[in-house]
Amino acid sequence: MLDDPAFRDEGLGVPPVTVCMWRETGDTVWRAGSAIDFPAGHGSPDGSGFLFHLLTDRSPETVQAHFEDYYERPVPLDAVRHVLAGRPTTPVIAAALGPAGIR
Repeated sequence: MLDDPAFRDEGLGVPPVTVCMWRETGDTVWRAGSAIDFPAGHGSPDGSGFLFHLLTDRSPETVQAHFEDYYERPVPLDAVRHVLAGRPTTPVIAAALGPAGIR
């Protein structure tokens, strides 16, 4: 089914998914594809190390490092702690995390 052109990224020729898991009626566990050829010698060939590290390590320092890498700019740790604590976003926090951020 994923070989069907309708399910392929036009520019890359690959399925445009990052994660594909499913459960069928009566399943007790999630399913994932088993016919994937991963390159040898790669520490995280399926991208799970990159995609899921924030699900396994929710420390403010890890979240800060992720977003500093992603946005290529400093992200204030106190603002990250504020958000992760579930506190309301204030104008100060929004400004610190917004596009202009802290330079």
